[in-house]
Amino acid sequence: MRMDGELATNTDAMDHWSLVVPLKPLVLAKSRLARAADDTLRPHLALAFAQDTVVAALTCTAVRDVAVVTDDPAAAAELAALGARIVPDSPAAGLNAALSHGAEAVRELRPGAAVAALNADLPALRPPELTRVLARASVFPRAFLTDAAGIGTTLLSAAPGVELRPAFGGRSRRRHLASGAAEILLCGVDSVRQDVDTGDDLAAALALGVGPRTAERWAAGVHTPESQADARTLETP
Repeated sequence: MRMDGELATNTDAMDHWSLVVPLKPLVLAKSRLARAADDTLRPHLALAFAQDTVVAALTCTAVRDVAVVTDDPAAAAELAALGARIVPDSPAAGLNAALSHGAEAVRELRPGAAVAALNADLPALRPPELTRVLARASVFPRAFLTDAAGIGTTLLSAAPGVELRPAFGGRSRRRHLASGAAEILLCGVDSVRQDVDTGDDLAAALALGVGPRTAERWAAGVHTPESQADARTLETP
């Protein structure tokens, strides 16, 4: 097995990545969107984000398959219908445990798989931009892409034979750097960096151009007076 600081010299096996996408139960998702979406709308938005993320990922030419780690039955059914493999979150011990479990499940079927953890809340994801990020990631045993805020992580990769070792949550950029993962520094990959946790994040994603499910759900959900007010706030420069 290679050490994290070494370059990955055999990248042929990484032409087609397996992505691991974690998704918490929808009723618990996106609580920080409270000012932009009410309790009824937020679970639907969380599912729409995941749907657009999975569809874009599966459309990416560098991606072989997508494993979604979730215990939400409704989300599992919807995402499986799109072509994702559903992995039950049997550890039930938080985000990083779910990602490690998902990576292990992928490698039970394909021991030599190159694996990347990808956030489920990237509704503006563009397949060509994801392809560029994965191509850069293939140079390293482990690599990560920081989020638009510059403090978190939206993607963490591990070459064949390398443990993923996720450290997502909060200021994960610093933790992934400390773990020896290489930071992917690319321009023009905004859609892979723009996760959505807050109303400002949602406004930024909408400006980039979100996928059809998020666009439809957001348009349908802004009919209440409270949501209309929040929509106007989001649109204010």
